[in-house]
Amino acid sequence: MDTLINIDNGGTLTDICVWDGDQFTYTKSLTTPHDLSECLFDGIEKASVALYGEANTEKLLHATQHIRYSTTQGTNALVERRGPMIGILTTMPGLFERMRGGEAEKDLFDGLIADRMLTIDMGATDEEIDFEVVQRINQLTTLGAARVVVAGESPEQERRLRSVLLRKFPRHLLGSIPLLYSWSLAGDRDHPRRVWSCVLNSFLHPTMERFLYGAERRLKSYRVLNPLLVYRNDGASSRVAKAVALKTYSSGPRGGLEGTAALARTYGLDHTLMMDIGGTTTDVGVVRGGAAAADERGTIEGVPISYPMSNVHSTGVGGSSVISVVDGQIMVGPRSVGAAPGPACFGFGGKEATITDVNLLLGVLDASTYLDGTFRLDADRSAAVITETIAEPLGISLEESLIRMERAYFEALAHSFAHLIEENSTLIAFGGAGPMSAVGAARPAGVKKVLIPRMAAVFSAFGIAFSDIGKTYEVGVPEPTTASTAATYDEMLARARRDIFQEGYDLDDCRTEVLLTIEETDGSPVETRPYQSGDAADFPGKQVSLQLSVTAALPHPDVAPDTDVPAIRVTSNETRLVRSTPDQVDKVPVFVLAEMPPGGSGEGPVIVEGPFFTARVLPGWQFRVTASGDLLLTDTH
Repeated sequence: MDTLINIDNGGTLTDICVWDGDQFTYTKSLTTPHDLSECLFDGIEKASVALYGEANTEKLLHATQHIRYSTTQGTNALVERRGPMIGILTTMPGLFERMRGGEAEKDLFDGLIADRMLTIDMGATDEEIDFEVVQRINQLTTLGAARVVVAGESPEQERRLRSVLLRKFPRHLLGSIPLLYSWSLAGDRDHPRRVWSCVLNSFLHPTMERFLYGAERRLKSYRVLNPLLVYRNDGASSRVAKAVALKTYSSGPRGGLEGTAALARTYGLDHTLMMDIGGTTTDVGVVRGGAAAADERGTIEGVPISYPMSNVHSTGVGGSSVISVVDGQIMVGPRSVGAAPGPACFGFGGKEATITDVNLLLGVLDASTYLDGTFRLDADRSAAVITETIAEPLGISLEESLIRMERAYFEALAHSFAHLIEENSTLIAFGGAGPMSAVGAARPAGVKKVLIPRMAAVFSAFGIAFSDIGKTYEVGVPEPTTASTAATYDEMLARARRDIFQEGYDLDDCRTEVLLTIEETDGSPVETRPYQSGDAADFPGKQVSLQLSVTAALPHPDVAPDTDVPAIRVTSNETRLVRSTPDQVDKVPVFVLAEMPPGGSGEGPVIVEGPFFTARVLPGWQFRVTASGDLLLTDTH
């Protein structure tokens, strides 16, 4: 059982990447939003065909050590505000104002919480508190709250509220409402940040829970012994029952970031930007010197959270993002048609225009070779939808509409990463729509070099291959003393030993790291240092926290350093008609990436067909195939 299956579930397509200890086998399937486990198993079956020459899902699953799974479903749900209404019951006066400190917080607060936030006076008598707690919860549910975050100023206050709520709203009742206690989720002493973490976790939880447990049940029908692992936004994986919903947010992009870091090390790149264009979002991140950039306290949509998180930002621009006319202007996203109904050219009833429809009508995409010929596109449907929703409202021709839509799409992409560019930046573009749009977005943003991986179509799933099983903990030490710190450490270690045992590993066989953080009483940092049990930790007038990380290593693929190969000018007998202006159609050479030798080179305009992706090289750009089979593009203007 040496095989590892890595799966990245996107809004439109699901990517499957199988590592057998020697090489990768990969494929794609259409995401099935009505039942996400359907596309998961469809993809595993397709991978078994590629491996064995015939469909044998059971054989592949029984040869597999772990399945590591990431999904954009949480990210997409938050972008589109699809989730339960959240209520907050707090003991802290003024928390409402503190959580709405900036424009990002105000926007997210209004979208997820609105007026569903009530306060309990903990200075009242026990009888009054019991009565008010029941009244406040009933009031929150009347206001529409489907889930409630309980936020006390201290863990003790929350335990007091929990005892009341368990008595008054026992979980076995049908009317019981899910409650999340803030100190149970995070040991962060910053109250607004901790409560925001709980709000976002509560919003994402039902979406993730329904699918992940459903997929796990289907796996059990194949008598698979090892549990499904959830890939997290901190780059580690854990079993479903031990995963926090908040850590699934932007987990797919973290896979892309880890893959970008691997390529940055391969090519010796100093400053690398990743651009992952999926069906619903474009995810942008930074790698410096071969290491993924991450924040000790992450942010989601500009709102700070308590957990570390890769510095990846998502914008609502993707291959299935709706392109529409608003007040006489062409707008891209943030709404997406996803895989169902999907772009109009999919033929599933989509009635809104997307960049996939545009590229089909421009001639960039070949209707018969999409997804390596497993899916045929319908150009007539694309033309009808773009005429109705873009050309007629603007009073222009279909051809003019295509050029304007493409320009608006490139500008929206460029805007998503232009602020991160440095003089020596290289853009690594991947995802289903990344290679097709990379150079079009790079030039207006000022990027001169673009790298398109040969595994671009499944690159985030490839990046998951560098993941281990991991656990992280943060706990505030009750008193800033050596004894209190040692006792807290012992409790953390016991908890970690239980958790990692449930993952199938012994703590003594894992790598552990413990950090001690010292802060002023207002939360401002003083120092972070390594900690071992028994270390002196007397810090009068300060507050102390411990962070523990546990890693159970899994096999990783080896990525060889790049080597120089002589340039070989390549030619192609195959061409494609591609529209460059409303009045001009060019005959553009078409190359197959896998058929070009290392060093194969030329100039745009050309189309390069890779496995499950189409790359577009515009005029003024040179291309070269690297020793590893990746496509390196350079702007000569």
